[in-house]
Amino acid sequence: MLGKSKSTAPASTVETQTAKIGTIIGPGAVFKGDITAPEAIRIDGTLTGNCDCKGNLILGTEGQIKGNIKAQNVILSGKVVGDVDSSGKLELLSTGKLSGNITARSLVIDEDAFFDGRCAMVTNHAAALEIEEEEEPAAADKTDGKASADKY
Repeated sequence: MLGKSKSTAPASTVETQTAKIGTIIGPGAVFKGDITAPEAIRIDGTLTGNCDCKGNLILGTEGQIKGNIKAQNVILSGKVVGDVDSSGKLELLSTGKLSGNITARSLVIDEDAFFDGRCAMVTNHAAALEIEEEEEPAAADKTDGKASADKY
């Protein structure tokens, strides 16, 4: 109609996050060591080390991380060997592979994605700490690598 602006469809999660990226490790780049950033990070190369990001982390399809990730929201299209701690949403897309443990408030795993590890869903970090503290005594009660069946 005349005089009315057309509304556009909302951008996908990846497109929305891409507009706010402060650090990029491009395709073919190799970074060895820990990285800390106050803004969003996009990794399309290889990171060997831990990543602590106050914003969002986006791992492209060719991206690889060998280390632990801590970020607000995490979108994984590439390969991660390490633990992921997301205070918000973790999205494991169809091309994503994650071998490690997850702590997140919200989790989306697409069909054909790969995940090998444990997942703890939390409402806040205080709850995450409580879960970890509860698990430690159980580990102390184990005998020869197996939990006692008497507790169950």
